[in-house]
Amino acid sequence: MLKNLRDYLAVAFKWQAGRQDGGYDKMLLLTARWPLPFDSYLIRYPVGAHIPPHTDAVARGKHYRLNLVLKRSPRGGEFICSAPILSTSRIKLFRPDQCEHSVTRVEGGSRYVLSIGWIIGE
Repeated sequence: MLKNLRDYLAVAFKWQAGRQDGGYDKMLLLTARWPLPFDSYLIRYPVGAHIPPHTDAVARGKHYRLNLVLKRSPRGGEFICSAPILSTSRIKLFRPDQCEHSVTRVEGGSRYVLSIGWIIGE
């Protein structure tokens, strides 16, 4: 989490390389530490991007993430999760700290996702 407004403004609304070396980009939209720690990102997956299987550890609490698929790729770019809470073609709710998850290689055109995450019981 970012410590202050200056840190937030330095990175918000700017494309940054995503983690996992998958070739995707993320843009921080909003984040807060109180009353409920959360973040929200716009994620861009160009052709060739993917995310290998992984989990996202948190120091304490329960991590939840809601991914809303805004634009699907015609081929590839499928979200894979070992135990989602809810999974439809455009809505993915899961515990990234507990469920291994990934995104298959995007092959047919870009994919965009709005991703909102929060931690309960920090």
